[in-house]
Amino acid sequence: MRNCLLDSSFLIDLLNEIAEGVRGPALAWLKSNDSAQLWISPVTVAEVLEGAADVKAVKAYLGRYSWQGIHRIHAESVALRQKRSSRRLGENDAWQLAIAEHMRGTIVGHDPVAFGRLGIRYSDHRRPSKPT
Repeated sequence: MRNCLLDSSFLIDLLNEIAEGVRGPALAWLKSNDSAQLWISPVTVAEVLEGAADVKAVKAYLGRYSWQGIHRIHAESVALRQKRSSRRLGENDAWQLAIAEHMRGTIVGHDPVAFGRLGIRYSDHRRPSKPT
């Protein structure tokens, strides 16, 4: 079973598809990756809730996913990566990457500028790929 950290870009698409009653790329990704262990982080939750029209409903929906907290080891990874990199990630993206790396997981979302260079550690749900 593969660990997948759901990025806000994935969850926003998913919530919109559910609300509109359409099967789009996020629902298709879920169906084709039904054996994956799905996780969310504090970064994911903060970004999704920031734009939520119905915060209570979104919080209830997010409760179905496993929770991956942020810890000191993640902070150290973010600091090291950002310090060494000539191409810094956005702060939230750097946290997401550190979380995914330490859980040996894949980030699922649609942000090829931030995550596209991660290779197997990134799954763009808007691009057809093999199930995880």
